[in-house]
Amino acid sequence: MTTKDILKKVRKIEIKTKRLSDHIFGGEYHSSFKGRGMTFSEVRPYAFGDDVRNIDWNVTARYRTPFIKVFEEERELTMLLAVDISASQWFGTRGQLKREMITEIVATLAFSATQNNDKVGLVLYSDEIELFIPPQKGRSHVLRIIRELVDLKPKDTQTNTAKALKFVYNILKKKAIVFLISDFIDQNYEDTLKIVGKKHDLTGVMVYDPMEKEMPDLGLITIKDLETGQAAFVDTSNSKVRRTHNAHFLKRHNYFKKAFQKAGSGIIWVPTNGSYIKKMLQYFNARN
Repeated sequence: MTTKDILKKVRKIEIKTKRLSDHIFGGEYHSSFKGRGMTFSEVRPYAFGDDVRNIDWNVTARYRTPFIKVFEEERELTMLLAVDISASQWFGTRGQLKREMITEIVATLAFSATQNNDKVGLVLYSDEIELFIPPQKGRSHVLRIIRELVDLKPKDTQTNTAKALKFVYNILKKKAIVFLISDFIDQNYEDTLKIVGKKHDLTGVMVYDPMEKEMPDLGLITIKDLETGQAAFVDTSNSKVRRTHNAHFLKRHNYFKKAFQKAGSGIIWVPTNGSYIKKMLQYFNARN
């Protein structure tokens, strides 16, 4: 992909996702993820119905008329997007590739955070940490995040979620909003998840292709594991084979669900032929 193609794709993603963050997600994001507390803003004359506990007695005594303190939310939040870019993200049979949907989700979240003047950082991982972009503010920073997601080719093909979580824990010194976005093909990350979940406001976003859940009857086909490179002939006309395939997906899904719930963290899952917009809105609204 040439530089021109990359910039064109980034611009297309920006137009679509910025509109979503401006008109749909902005308010929900703001109310779902609270700031560190309330901070003093100004004083104004007392009005009927104001809380008398907020009266500023010094100013009131000076002007001999009641004034109250006005507070506003102190945000200064940091969002970190930890994104799986292993080889399995290039799979897709309906709608779009998993990586394409993940890129849109990342862009929408990043623009929503920027709209609220929050910092956004990025961790791209496979079996190793592929890239870390420290949290910053601003549109140009978000565009860099999208560009890296569109263009970066990972050095490794497999996934190590636990290693990514350990990295996140070590680089974030203060509490942050963390979205871990993956197809969660690997396991054995439950213990690390609990540690990160205690420190940060953590949400897992599982993106999957419908064919990973339900194998259609396509006869004899060749299936290749994109992460290991291993290929095998599979008779999809065999109902037992299809049931085994579904059971494997359910095991992966249930592990993801239970691991995040035990860590006290949120979960979103969305198929590539579904609406991540609807799923995210449901999640934000449920948090309010």
